[in-house]
Amino acid sequence: MSVTSELCNRIEAIGYGDLSEAAVKAARQLVLDGLAVAIAGPEEEAVNILAEHYKEQGGTPQAHAIAFGFKTNMVSAAMLNGASMHVLDFEPMWSPANHQLSTTLPAVLAVAEHTGADGRAVATALVKGIEMQGWLRQASGQYMAGQIRFHPPGAVGTFGSAVAAGHILGLDAGKLANAIGMAASRAGSLLANAGTMTKSTHCGHATGLGLECALLAARGFTANTEIFEAGQSYANAFCGDAFKPEELLNYGPPFRVVTPGYAIKMFPSQFGTHFAITAGLDLRPKLPSAAAIKRITMISPVMNYVDRPVPATGLSGKFSLQYTLAAALLDGKVRIHTFTDERLAAPDMQALLAKIELIKDPSIPARFEEMHIDVKVELEDGTIVETRCNGPRGKWGTPPISVDEHMVKVRDCLATRLDDKAAAELIGLASNIDGIDAAGVRRLMEIASCKA
Repeated sequence: MSVTSELCNRIEAIGYGDLSEAAVKAARQLVLDGLAVAIAGPEEEAVNILAEHYKEQGGTPQAHAIAFGFKTNMVSAAMLNGASMHVLDFEPMWSPANHQLSTTLPAVLAVAEHTGADGRAVATALVKGIEMQGWLRQASGQYMAGQIRFHPPGAVGTFGSAVAAGHILGLDAGKLANAIGMAASRAGSLLANAGTMTKSTHCGHATGLGLECALLAARGFTANTEIFEAGQSYANAFCGDAFKPEELLNYGPPFRVVTPGYAIKMFPSQFGTHFAITAGLDLRPKLPSAAAIKRITMISPVMNYVDRPVPATGLSGKFSLQYTLAAALLDGKVRIHTFTDERLAAPDMQALLAKIELIKDPSIPARFEEMHIDVKVELEDGTIVETRCNGPRGKWGTPPISVDEHMVKVRDCLATRLDDKAAAELIGLASNIDGIDAAGVRRLMEIASCKA
């Protein structure tokens, strides 16, 4: 039996009863986190433009657009909601690095809302889709920043979405193999677009196109059902000789939502910048003032896409070690509105950015699980203050983000669009996702749409 066939048999066999309490608990938190950051997504202009586009394109009203109050077809809803869930770069980070939530959850919610699936199906589908992406990333052999050919959510997200939607649709192993074969031809996204509006669509397109693959497979549409073994296959195009197909057969319990788990983001920016932010927040109380700083030296791994001495836009600042360090030092916090063009252009920000030198050290592993960042601040009087950040809290191997801390993030995001009553109802439904029926899922999406 081929790897693809055996994998699809394993995927089909997994149901809600195979999920541990830890996996279900993770699913609850992930649904809540994903909806919260998607509701706050319109704080960035990009998804407002996308919403106008999808609304104008129209479509059968099957599923809600989160935060925008209208319904459209399932695929378009998933695409828009995936972009909204990712645009702030605020959803959890995974190991190996990927955005597995914004590429899976929007498809699950769209198809569940339309078909009348209950919350147990939502939780199970989410865990299964995330599992698919996690093992495909593991199989890729691309763990260090310099090894990655394509932006990971675009490279593996379609597979996770197809698997997750396939669970809701009840695809058997044969149809799953066709959905996965189609998903391979829909994969891809370029890291050159990090820091632009287009990056949010890497996740939006992945989740929407994966959903479409599952819908087409359900109708009998076909693809190569041995896409991981075939010549000129996904592995050849995306991974080369590093690809280890046998890793895919690790699919299943205890599930990657539990082991290695995920890192809840407490700052709305690329995860590597959280090392710089954490270092800046550690140093700030030890400094008399920003004006007293003569120069700053930061030593990081070689991660060229986050070396942006003067970002072109506030959005680009989410992918700048220099900007995020400066924001932490100047403001003592990094929030959604840290990344505006106005904050970037402020005189204090421009003055401090000019004092930061980034040195990229190839001896530091360019992988979130193993990297560190050193920051040394020299004051005008000659005093040296320095720190090393081995990782932000919540990263694998560090103290976890508590439920109470996470709820501060969730409520802050929900408050951008919902009043306290609606936010409380959404929190209650999402936090009990496996305990709600189809009507509850539809009510959850109605609230999340922020319909007036």
